[in-house]
Amino acid sequence: MSSLPILLVLVHDQALGNAVAANSEAFDVLWSLDFPRDDARDGAAAVAQIADLQPALIVVELDAPARWLPRVHSDPATRRIPVIAIAADEAARQRAEDARANLTFTPEAFIAALPDVLTANASIFAHRIRLNEQCQEPPPALVYKGLREFNEGLYFECHETLEEAWNHESGPVREVYRAILQISIAYYHITRGNYNGALKLFLRSRQWFAPLPDRCQGIDIARLRTDADAARAHLEALGPELIAEFDRSLFKPVIYEEHHP
Repeated sequence: MSSLPILLVLVHDQALGNAVAANSEAFDVLWSLDFPRDDARDGAAAVAQIADLQPALIVVELDAPARWLPRVHSDPATRRIPVIAIAADEAARQRAEDARANLTFTPEAFIAALPDVLTANASIFAHRIRLNEQCQEPPPALVYKGLREFNEGLYFECHETLEEAWNHESGPVREVYRAILQISIAYYHITRGNYNGALKLFLRSRQWFAPLPDRCQGIDIARLRTDADAARAHLEALGPELIAEFDRSLFKPVIYEEHHP
């Protein structure tokens, strides 16, 4: 995993591309020039693709319809990702408004503002230092309680416990607790036969996992992420009609070290 935030760039204009390339040192730039931007693009597929990438910022040129974009910018799995729209005419500005883009620029204004815009958006990852510090500390007792509940298959109870821990914590490590509780409630939905609810939680959890290190407070985040991805893939392969056949051996425990004072 790159240590830099991802900048997803969907432009084909050469001047715009050159401007981004010249000012994006703080990002891992993903150039998606072939990303479909027409009316046929499936919004759900776009959400799934971008939820997996979890870019820190999306820059999209709206010279053509992009009907998937409003779905991406409103879905719980991706709506926290800021979108910068580049609109050269009134039709493109209307597309940006329909998509509720965070910022809209003309091509010329975008190039002029680009250094400041990218600097501001890169700062959302500035909390990494504090997160890394907190990851070296043991979690509170409430988190250990939630982890034990998770591993005992008490997924709803785990959700309630870790939500309380999340509410008590103000630092960035609280997102570790939120990521785990999202998976716990996804598993709970599966046990209740709620396909759509489970899939929504799996996708939503991606935004909380994305900035986390592989290990934090003795918790194996990388393993949990991998296990959750495997459960999600199996769920999607079954589809809603066969959710009762979900292989519950894929409900893997959270691996963690418990430290006592």
